[in-house]
Amino acid sequence: MSEDVPTEGSGVRVAVERDAETLAGLLRDFNAEFDTSTDPVEQVAARFARLIGGPAGFALLAEEDGSDGPTAYGFALVTLRPSVYADGPVAALDELYVRPDRRGGGTGSALVAAMRDELSARGCEEIQINVDSVDTGARRFYERLGFVNVERAEDGPMLCYIGPVTQ
Repeated sequence: MSEDVPTEGSGVRVAVERDAETLAGLLRDFNAEFDTSTDPVEQVAARFARLIGGPAGFALLAEEDGSDGPTAYGFALVTLRPSVYADGPVAALDELYVRPDRRGGGTGSALVAAMRDELSARGCEEIQINVDSVDTGARRFYERLGFVNVERAEDGPMLCYIGPVTQ
């Protein structure tokens, strides 16, 4: 994967509430690619609008200029939470997606760089990213960008457990 900036005529920007439907469509595409069910786009768009319209998170859009206006081809969704371990919020990169035909051109790296810039401006000190252990491509991508899943060698890899609120 190249570390180049995305193709000329394209760029990354912080999404606003009116981008919620575009973000929901990209998430639908992402989930379809990996055979994961998704709630209806309208429902997901409403959630995106609430999330990026408040202090709990933000999204970034990778777009290119076209004759009909900008066309989105990638996004990053970041949520923020307070922590006793830092003065600023702790970030979770919930989703990072680039359409298959745009992969390998530096878009993922550009989204991560823009995310880091935005988080720095918001006083955030740490980013957490959950990656499936079998997704070696994603793991290599994040490790190449300086992320780790082992803070101390004697502790081994960090794990994430997920479960329902009620049992």
